[in-house]
Amino acid sequence: MNKTNKAGQRFGGHFILIAIALIVFAGWRIGQAAGADESENGSVDASGEAVPTVAAEDGGVAATAVTTDTVDFTAGDVPVITDSSLVPAPNPFTYQGKLPEQVYQTYVVQRGDTPGTIAEKFGIETETLLGGNPQLSQESSLLQTDVELIILPVDGVLHDVAPGDTLESISEEYGIPVDDIIAYAPNNLEFPYRLYPETQIMVPGAVREVFVWTPPDLSSVGGTSYEGAGVVPRIVGTGTFIYPVNGRGFSQYYWYGHRAIDIALPEGNAVYASDTGTVTYASWNVYGYGNLIVINHGNGFETFYAHLSGINVVPGQIVYQGNVIGYTGDTGNSSGPHIHFEIRINGNQDNPCWYLGCG
Repeated sequence: MNKTNKAGQRFGGHFILIAIALIVFAGWRIGQAAGADESENGSVDASGEAVPTVAAEDGGVAATAVTTDTVDFTAGDVPVITDSSLVPAPNPFTYQGKLPEQVYQTYVVQRGDTPGTIAEKFGIETETLLGGNPQLSQESSLLQTDVELIILPVDGVLHDVAPGDTLESISEEYGIPVDDIIAYAPNNLEFPYRLYPETQIMVPGAVREVFVWTPPDLSSVGGTSYEGAGVVPRIVGTGTFIYPVNGRGFSQYYWYGHRAIDIALPEGNAVYASDTGTVTYASWNVYGYGNLIVINHGNGFETFYAHLSGINVVPGQIVYQGNVIGYTGDTGNSSGPHIHFEIRINGNQDNPCWYLGCG
């Protein structure tokens, strides 16, 4: 009996050990099966959640998809946070402001019109005719019958926007505050106040600058001599002036955009020295005058004779009042045969009618 009990106890212990071994083996097999399932369906991230594996195409190596903010423990003891989210595409939208919308009238010059009468008719200053029609300062005879002019609604300058122009540069050019340019509604200027080349903006209150060419002085042509304590002109005019031509057919009078008088008459008529003096210029002029003669009268006065067909004098030559110095023509910026006559005093263009009497 005792032998039987001892044998049962011995074999019972063995059965328990075998049972424990079977349980451990079964657990190991279950773990292997779970690992194989992960290999097929994805990996597990740091939180224990499965991450799907993307099947490779064309027999390539399968790649594991990485989610945003994946924790990577492979770089060392410290986890590395990686972000593989897509970068947003750049926004292709570019700011486009409103373009200026200028409104103005046009007017066809009628017989008998002058800059003053046209300006008065539209309630603007004569300078504003030049502000809308810059060609008037380049072509001395364009203010003629049947010529179409731009009439601006307010006094100022219609500025052609060029590449590189800014409100600040335009303000400096015309001496008009930036705020005044912005405030003019048809300019359509809104923050950030961009300007667009090949458009026009109005500069209210501005006056277009007229280029004035300066001729050589007396000393450059030997028109001076040394007497006593200083340099003096070789000859001095009478201080009075005569008409440079025999005609009186005025085609344009003196005004801001044309600081001279024009007298129309056929080509080839004699042109006379308006007063005694020294010729300082007698040649072609590239600034619109065409064939030009300039006489310095030695007393602060200079006279200009432009658009000539022929020239009878040379620089440095002394001429006397009434001498024939050239012939009327249609050269340079001219739209018909005429004489363009200027009088300057100390370099400033003055109205010849004050000296000649243009009645």
